[in-house]
Amino acid sequence: MIKYALVCDKGHDFESWFPNSDSFDAQVRRGFVECPSCQSKKVSKALMAPAVSTSRRKAAMRPPGPADAGEAAPGGAPAPAAGRQPVALLDERQRQAREMIRDLHEKLTENSTDVGDKFSDEARRMHDGDAPKRSIHGKATFAEAKALVEEGIPVLPLPSLPDEQN
Repeated sequence: MIKYALVCDKGHDFESWFPNSDSFDAQVRRGFVECPSCQSKKVSKALMAPAVSTSRRKAAMRPPGPADAGEAAPGGAPAPAAGRQPVALLDERQRQAREMIRDLHEKLTENSTDVGDKFSDEARRMHDGDAPKRSIHGKATFAEAKALVEEGIPVLPLPSLPDEQN
């Protein structure tokens, strides 16, 4: 997975994860990447500073040892408990976006039937008239989802829950 800093044509900055750079390019071409602030689909990669590994950065990422117990982390925040990784702090906009994704995911799944790994087969059966049409959700590989789209079967990926990727 790769995280890109992105910017829309209206200047809004945001970040998103992609399996690889080719996936980013393909999703932008197909109009799947959208600014969360204004819904513009004219999105490009923003300039990013490389993540350089330094001794300070390594020390900040390692769990504190016995000598570090009770010390404060840079900025005056308490150091994480022994054996725990530092917790990334989110700004208010990021917290709101995560909550909106959770709410959307909940609404979409509570009003549809989970067909699990049979999603592609069931979507195809419904499209062909062999099964009653209804809202479904489930799992499909990228290749299966791509085949459904190429066959003209309307599908929409559910947003991943923010905590699923951790």
